[in-house]
Amino acid sequence: MAKKPGDDRKGRRRGSSDDRGLPIRTPPGTPEAEGGGRAGTLYIVATPIGNLEDMTIRAIRVLREVRLIAAEDTRRTRILLDKHQIPTPLTSLHDRNESKKSGLILAKLRQGDDVAYVSDAGTPGISDPGYILVREAVSRGITVAPVPGASALITALSVSGLPMDRFIFLGFLPARSVRRRELLASLRREERTLVFYESPRRLLAALGDFDALFGEREVVVAREMTKIYEEFLRGPAGRLIDRLKDAPIRGEVTLIVAGCAGGASEYTDGELLRYAEQVRQEGGESLSLRDLADRIAQETGASRRRIYRLLLFP
Repeated sequence: MAKKPGDDRKGRRRGSSDDRGLPIRTPPGTPEAEGGGRAGTLYIVATPIGNLEDMTIRAIRVLREVRLIAAEDTRRTRILLDKHQIPTPLTSLHDRNESKKSGLILAKLRQGDDVAYVSDAGTPGISDPGYILVREAVSRGITVAPVPGASALITALSVSGLPMDRFIFLGFLPARSVRRRELLASLRREERTLVFYESPRRLLAALGDFDALFGEREVVVAREMTKIYEEFLRGPAGRLIDRLKDAPIRGEVTLIVAGCAGGASEYTDGELLRYAEQVRQEGGESLSLRDLADRIAQETGASRRRIYRLLLFP
């Protein structure tokens, strides 16, 4: 049977007691491996979001001691492993093959082998593959152990200067403008800090929607975090658009938006007019005023009659 990460050279578990000297007991119901003994452990290992030095000591040790590392992109992970002199074999497990490949990983675990899973960057499963593998392992009673570390959303939030005691993370914004605006309109009265991921090629469009729907709220654009060109831009979305519209934008972006202050509030006339202009710029020039008013009312929940009157007499 494979030696577990943490075994000493005689096969005894170094983890037989914790840092306080208290015994660590095997959880009840831990499944047996095929042929007897314990099944393997699946380690979910966070990796750096940029700077390769942002690896924990434990993460390095676990990746060295498991029998196999499943990775979202083996080429990118190999760079990380070479940096930290980790010779463990690699196999791919990404969003296109996770459903099929998870069965092979589970078979390894049932044979008693420990396996680690890493995504390209950050914590697996957070807008990255890993959920299916974890779900299937848990459903079979296999031990799943977290090895915590970097996460882009927490990294950005920690230096945002916006409230961190209550926040809501919504992953990547919808790529289609209509769906994106519908989502943002539904969050307009949300008092918690909002955190999103976004592609650099859609950043300006997203900021345009922020400007139309959130007005003068503080927005933080975090890009290239922990890398050489790390950048944090702060201010209302309209001002950020002016700063970014003529500059090349590279690298995945984390967006943080201040929550709604003072509870629910209606759209101002200016916000509705900015929203209408945003819709026109994205292909709505051919809409009649009535159709444009209908569309904005549907997406924002504001009164159609009020919007139509604003469009007639801005």
